Amino acid sequence: MTWFTDARFGLFIHWGIYAAAARHEWVKSYERLSDEHYQRYFDHFDPDLYDPESWAEEAANAGMRYLVVTTKHHDGFCLWDSDLTSYKAPNTPAGRDLLAPMLDAFRARDLRVGLYHSLIDWHHPEFPIDLYHPQRDQGEDPARDMAEYAAYLHGQVRELLTRYGRIDTMWFDFSYPGRGFGAKGRQEWRSEELAALVRELQPDIMLNNRLDLGSGDFTTPEQVMPPGGVPGHVPWEACQTLNGSWGYHRDNHDWKPADLLIRMLVDTVSKGGNMLLNVGPNARGEFEPRALDRLREIGRWTRLHGRAIYGAGASEHRPPPDCRYTRRGDRLYLHLLSWPMRHVHLDGLAGRVRYAQFLHDASEVPFLEIGDEPGHDYLRGLPEDTLTLQLPVTRPDVAVPVVELFLSDR
Repeated sequence: MTWFTDARFGLFIHWGIYAAAARHEWVKSYERLSDEHYQRYFDHFDPDLYDPESWAEEAANAGMRYLVVTTKHHDGFCLWDSDLTSYKAPNTPAGRDLLAPMLDAFRARDLRVGLYHSLIDWHHPEFPIDLYHPQRDQGEDPARDMAEYAAYLHGQVRELLTRYGRIDTMWFDFSYPGRGFGAKGRQEWRSEELAALVRELQPDIMLNNRLDLGSGDFTTPEQVMPPGGVPGHVPWEACQTLNGSWGYHRDNHDWKPADLLIRMLVDTVSKGGNMLLNVGPNARGEFEPRALDRLREIGRWTRLHGRAIYGAGASEHRPPPDCRYTRRGDRLYLHLLSWPMRHVHLDGLAGRVRYAQFLHDASEVPFLEIGDEPGHDYLRGLPEDTLTLQLPVTRPDVAVPVVELFLSDR
């Protein structure tokens, strides 16, 4: 898992025919759309501007180190040329497998690749109707055969893991046992067999925690910032959106600003986690301008501050208010989420720091310790193990300033 915990920042892509509806990837369920109504999006899906090389370039320039892409979401539409269904990209006006060129493009930029695959399928005729199904108002259909659907699910996973080279992560979504009418979990998915199949076909793969097996190689908090990280030492990955929607949502204007997204990344890494940030391309196959603006601003920050993120993790030291620490080897990184007046006091670091500098320009940051030259009244009353950084009045012109502290051997 070393590559995963070193990478720290990845790109999630939710893309399918729901991009044509442009009002959330759950639109079929939320609006209880019939198969006949939803077919219009399949019939008109023609991403003529799809350029996976440009997607990979934007991700790499943003500082992302890996990709996770939706091969199939809950609506059942498949991005690849599956032998097991006609409900796939080659049968739309797109006329081709859309997954293969994407994986090739990201690998060409030295990004790892992962596959999201929905356990749910609202299009498959044997998937039993349940509390999330678009046809839930019709009630249960006893003629549907879950065993037949599970065989289909396993067969498609076999296709994905044997046709597209090395896959680094498998991201299943999702199990919901005990939630109500028709709820499903490990028994329905035959999760133990499915996990064994994944590991047989791709022995080096990392498997997430959503098969209802109690655990996985990594856990996946969704659209939350865990206040204290994830308990234990299990690797974790917080999946986040730009605007609350995963798929393209034309009229959603609740966009997070780039500086907030950067603070979210910093907070996640400071607690030992990864951030998987989602983009929902539109139905012509492009990242919309609002997404590009944010990715590029994040990239300007990661270009200068990447060594405080990649390969870094939590620190045993307690940061000052409105700050976060990340640590990598003998470097401790102080991320200043808000700008203090002149000084910031670091508990427990007196005698521990050889040198300090701003990371964005490698300019020295002077520091003082208790007992240094007299006349510094602002040191009075501080614990003797306090190290005080002397900062300029004017905040550096970066989204989150970072001070790089070179630790001594002590």
